[in-house]
Amino acid sequence: MADLKIHNLKKGFDGNEIIKGIDLDIRDREFVVFVGPSGCGKSTLLRLIAGLEEVSSGRIELDGRDITDVSPAKRDLAMVFQTYALYPHMTVRKNMSFALDLAGADKQEVARKIEAAARTLELEPLLERKPRQLSGGQRQRVAIGRAIVRNPKVFLFDEPLSNLDAALRVQMRLELSRLHQELQATMIYVTHDQVEAMTLADKVVVLNGGRIEQVGSPMELYHHPTNLFVAGFLGTPKMGFLKGRISRTDAAGVEVELEAGCRLYLPRGGALAAGDPVTLGIRPEHLNRGSEGNCQLTVKADVSERLGSDTYCHVITRTGEPLTMRIRGDFTPRYGEPLTLQLEAAHCHLFDGNGLAVGQPLQQVA
Repeated sequence: MADLKIHNLKKGFDGNEIIKGIDLDIRDREFVVFVGPSGCGKSTLLRLIAGLEEVSSGRIELDGRDITDVSPAKRDLAMVFQTYALYPHMTVRKNMSFALDLAGADKQEVARKIEAAARTLELEPLLERKPRQLSGGQRQRVAIGRAIVRNPKVFLFDEPLSNLDAALRVQMRLELSRLHQELQATMIYVTHDQVEAMTLADKVVVLNGGRIEQVGSPMELYHHPTNLFVAGFLGTPKMGFLKGRISRTDAAGVEVELEAGCRLYLPRGGALAAGDPVTLGIRPEHLNRGSEGNCQLTVKADVSERLGSDTYCHVITRTGEPLTMRIRGDFTPRYGEPLTLQLEAAHCHLFDGNGLAVGQPLQQVA
């Protein structure tokens, strides 16, 4: 078992509070991703869990044992850093065995663990090479192998793919997903890349300003963001937002009058009243060309990104609000061309004046 519980965790530096009271439960065998913009506290939180930073207040428990003040070496955790941190004068084999050799582990058992990890990570032909003879991806696999041989209760990854090129990052994402399935281990992974968060995680923890904004599965957060920050952070391209006000309400829902020039009735409303400011959100896959539907929006085509199967068409409303539309790959509008888009209530998100979600879209499947 490897259940990790964090209770009201806080951390400050020089009088500035960086982690502002975090509560989080991580269950055995989960792949949990901390994601958020630079400076949100995700790496600091990981270092607190690892014991590399001292906790200001709060508690960290691993399988019911308080490890808040336990030294890093005795926490039964293994960390993989962004910068590999391999010993350049040692072979791959020695890099992987170093911690176990220092602990005086049985040599035959160490050799068995290294061979097993090397098979899992496809490092067997590289065991006698030194780091300078390896590619970036191979070096990162060695760093992961060094963690595997320790057989920790929890693996900690601090932006391990940031130094790799785009194609290699995709390959390593697949390898990490496969590794999680094979090891059935608890993993905590830090990244600023929401694509990594969406593709790797069982559970995503969205951080902002030292606080947790939302916790849930990738698709739960994608389809049911609790506020504007989460809605705008998760998704590639991100959700588009349109300002508006409530024009009328009834028992079944609300009518939103958008500043960009149309009205849309949404069958939900919460505590909203006529005149309240709101923000309507819609994802690129739910914007369509055409004059059908109950809300048509006239926009001007901006630039387009052609990706083959899809084109991301960036458009500007008459009020200057940017939107992105995902359309078929063989269509590219001319720059400045007027387009008519339709908004469907079933796919729209609604946020109140404080940026909090009001109800949920009726349909969540792209």
